[in-house]
Amino acid sequence: MKKPVPPSAVSLLAVAKEAGVSRATASLVLRNSPLVAEPTRERVKEAMERLGYIYNRGAANLRQNRTGTIGLVLSNIANPFFSALTAGVEQANDMSESICLITNTEESPEKQSRQIRRLREHNVDGLIICPAIGSDHRLLDELARLGLPYVQVLREIADGRGDVVTADYASGIEQAMAHLVETDRRRIVFIGSMEMHSAALARLNGYATALERLGLKPMPVIAGTRDNRYDEEALDRLFSSGDPPDAAICYNDMIALSLYHYLGRRGMVAGSDFAVIGMDDLPQAAAAFPSLTTIATMPHRIGTVAAGLLQQRLARPERASERHVITPELILRDSTRGFPGVGR
Repeated sequence: MKKPVPPSAVSLLAVAKEAGVSRATASLVLRNSPLVAEPTRERVKEAMERLGYIYNRGAANLRQNRTGTIGLVLSNIANPFFSALTAGVEQANDMSESICLITNTEESPEKQSRQIRRLREHNVDGLIICPAIGSDHRLLDELARLGLPYVQVLREIADGRGDVVTADYASGIEQAMAHLVETDRRRIVFIGSMEMHSAALARLNGYATALERLGLKPMPVIAGTRDNRYDEEALDRLFSSGDPPDAAICYNDMIALSLYHYLGRRGMVAGSDFAVIGMDDLPQAAAAFPSLTTIATMPHRIGTVAAGLLQQRLARPERASERHVITPELILRDSTRGFPGVGR
């Protein structure tokens, strides 16, 4: 009885003979070359399947001085927002035949630095990175020293170096504020300023700009924390004041949804007694009761654009830096317009 040939022992020449093509044509199929006619491409792929041929991508990448891997450095992997961003990165990676090594900095610049060095030791081709809170120009200096191409996502250290993909947080906040004024809400509080980084500052700037443009009275900003909590005592004091808020814009959907419980403890209902707007448009926003009005920041799209931009950078390192700003969309739901069965 003839022993089966191990997949690793099947040569490209054997595949070419099986498909009735030259070895050069079979090689072009492996590289997804447009020079190969579709019927021939299918014939070669069917031959690979029959023989159990496995492409030695490691050897091919070695010839190209590439590994086909990229590092995805996230600041808080527990945040469901980053799941959508990662899915976008992976969609683009699948098209470029790359794979991702994911790390979580937990908002620590020191851990971030260690992880970047480790990723470099694994010879990743480049990085997509959401800088940890407290990161500064030293992060970009380190990336340059390590020779790592990179794309910053969501947050940015703005000094003109490197590619950036982010959302226009300020315009999203301004859209939300205008909507609240249209629904007769004028005492609007911002909840969850977090520690300062570019994305937080953009939100706060958008809030301040909208207050002035709409002629609204400023209210105290309710501070938030890294684990999506906020200062409930400060919010209690604001509600107990002579000028309590009638609406809130929250740093993200997670804080907005936790605000629902706070309102319930005060005997209030989101959407009818108090308007609530979140940010990100997580799946939980549409599934909540009442459904949450939110500012969709398109994390999946941001991930896809960032991964594509990194591939362009790897192909042409000399390219000028690019900054892509995704325009958010205000998704109107029941938390700002009331909901069936509950009157204002």
